[in-house]
Order: sequence, then structure tokens, then C-alpha cells
Amino acid sequence: MPPRRKLSDLDRGRAIGWLQDGVVARQVAQRLAVAPSVIIRLKQRFHATGRVQERQRSGRPRVTTQREDRFIQRQAMQQKMATANNIRQRLQATTNTVVSGQTIRNRLHNFGLRARRPVRGTTLTANHRAARRAWCTQHVRWQRQQWAQVLFTDESRFCLEPADGRIRVWRRRGERLAEGAVLERQHFGGGSVMVWGGISTRLRTPLYNVVGNLTGVRCQNEILQPLVVPALQAIGPRAILQDDNAPPHRSAGHSQQDAVASQKPGPEPHRAHVERALSSGTATSPSSCQSGSTAAMAPAGVEWSSQSIHMQPDPLHAPTMC
Repeated sequence: MPPRRKLSDLDRGRAIGWLQDGVVARQVAQRLAVAPSVIIRLKQRFHATGRVQERQRSGRPRVTTQREDRFIQRQAMQQKMATANNIRQRLQATTNTVVSGQTIRNRLHNFGLRARRPVRGTTLTANHRAARRAWCTQHVRWQRQQWAQVLFTDESRFCLEPADGRIRVWRRRGERLAEGAVLERQHFGGGSVMVWGGISTRLRTPLYNVVGNLTGVRCQNEILQPLVVPALQAIGPRAILQDDNAPPHRSAGHSQQDAVASQKPGPEPHRAHVERALSSGTATSPSSCQSGSTAAMAPAGVEWSSQSIHMQPDPLHAPTMC
């Protein structure tokens, strides 16, 4: 264990007493478990000033009090998006204490607070939150067999170029435009690619590349008929489609039954289209789905009941345009 470098006021007094009694500095250091240099400097300071207390440190005095430090911490905790300059202005308006933005950052660092990039999340309304809670309450006790009947579908957009603006580069002063220090970037982020897919515990659908805007008619003709319906048939007669509640999904199938749907209540247009496809036998073969087991595929010629297909929009996703 390395020797201590500092002594308390009591130990300093004891050390001076031993030195005055004729004990050498090395022995005093051994008794107090400190380095001999600590005792030598203490002896020199006592002979020069007649005191054992340490001299007052030189340097700029602390500009904020402990109460003002707590005020700075409280402002950062209450409004986490506030900048150092915003907190500085509030401190000056409240206590009439003028400090710099760097002083605010230093105080926050002492409390363990550092600026980090926030996690991006979807804006949720009260209806979204209520729907999420209701959905979780309804399915909290579901077993593995029940989840095996669910087909989850969603779209994902992938940017071809990084667009977060957070890439760092090591360079010296004056090398801002040097070769290797400039990040080349395409206009408008370099574009993106959107794909659609569905998964369940027993199968997964092929990825579908969505080119352009996905409308309700395109969703019906390019996704529901060739991909969703065969996957639901492969899962079984109690299959459940869990989509992401996007507007094209909700409007799919509307074009064929606008007049009927406007006159009498019935299933959602999205659900109605899948039920019609199942009952009319116009769905494509389930062999288009990629399954890990052939037992998960439905046998040819089986009759599927439209009453067994439950369409559930996903309350865990806020409605977004594709």
C-alpha cells in the first residue's frame, strides 16, 4: 500500500511534537505511514510560519456557492434539453451571479452529468398510449401456442448514406479541408431503400422491395394477395395478422367495396380483402413463403374459413405514412 501524501491537523501536531522531542523525520513518517518528504515539508513550514495548517491555495476563487451549484444541477435535471447558456442565463436572472457557459458545464460534470445524444422516439398521443396499454393488458398472459398463430409485418427504411452528422475526424488546426478530413456526402442523404416483410414463429415471408409510395391499391395487389394471404394460410385456420397500422394497410381493399362498406357495418377494408381472398381461393400458393419446417405449410386443397382470420392493427406503432 503506498504511503499517504496528506495529514490531518491532529497528525500534523503529533508530528511536530515528536520532532521537537528529537525523533528523526524518517521515524515520524513511519509512525504516521506517510512519505518522509511530507514530514520534511511540514517541519519547514512550521519553522517558517509557526503553523501546521496548509497555506491557502493560490488561483482564481470559486465563483459559485454550493447553493448555486445545486441550482445548476436542479435546472439540468428538470429540463434535460436545456443548454449550458440557458442555465447560465437562468442563474444570472435568479441569483445575479455572472458565470460562463464553461463554468456551468464544469459544475454539471462534478455532479456526473454530461451532454449525450438523445434517443429518438415516436411522438405518442394519449390515444396511442391508451391503445398500447390495452394491447399489453390483453396479451400479457398469452402462451407460446397463441403467439405462434400471429404473423407480424412491418416496413423498414434503410438510408444508403449516413445522415446523422455525428462522424468525427482526427485533425490538426488548419487541416479542416485537408485530404482525408472531408466527409463526402450525396445530396438529400444519398437516397434510401424500403422493404416489407413478415415473420412468425414458424415461417417468414420473402422481403418485398417497396419502390415509390405504397398506396392502398399497391398494398392489396403487391403485398396482401401474393405474400400475406399465403402466409396466413400456412400458419393455420386461427391465424392473426398483426400489421403496423399504416394508412395504406387500413385502406387496402377499399376500392372494391366502397359502396357496400358505406351502407352497412362490417370488417375493416384491410380485413375484408384478406377474407375475400381466402374464401374465393384466389390466393397464391403458400410455397412462396420461406418456412423452416414443411409441417408449418398448409396442405393443398384445405378449406380456410374467413371467420378464423383476425386482423389486428398494431397499437404499439403510431400511425405513420410508408
